[in-house]
Amino acid sequence: MSYILATAPAPSAQALAHFAARLSFETDVSDVRADLVAGVPGLVVVDTRGARAWQQGHLPGAVHLPTAEIAARAADLIPVGTAVVTYCWGPGCNGATRAACEFARLGYPVKEMIGGYEYWVREGFPVQTATGLRQRPVDELTAPGAAVTCDC
Repeated sequence: MSYILATAPAPSAQALAHFAARLSFETDVSDVRADLVAGVPGLVVVDTRGARAWQQGHLPGAVHLPTAEIAARAADLIPVGTAVVTYCWGPGCNGATRAACEFARLGYPVKEMIGGYEYWVREGFPVQTATGLRQRPVDELTAPGAAVTCDC
């Protein structure tokens, strides 16, 4: 007996719709990093964590906008129509999802960065701190040590 095949895989058309939909809602840290490095216009990355977490470190170029403040402050910080990518701590936290909901309610196109701050750091990408940029070594369980991306 197969645990995987005990429930049959979805038909290809349904699988395509499902996975394409996921990609319209989510992005990953490697793709966010690539777009930030490339300076892709019309994209804003939003750190939805609290002030102490922001001060500990955040993505370079990110806007700090805690989830509870989005409804009141988003329009002052981010032009309507700008694509927003939200992130919070990591996979065990749904703060980025709640923040994405708030941006969607306000009419912004939005995606959630899966993996959050945790995977940004674990993949060895730089974080901004009060003392400047800082990088930790790549965690080989999350990304190849000698490459910038997993090449997927």
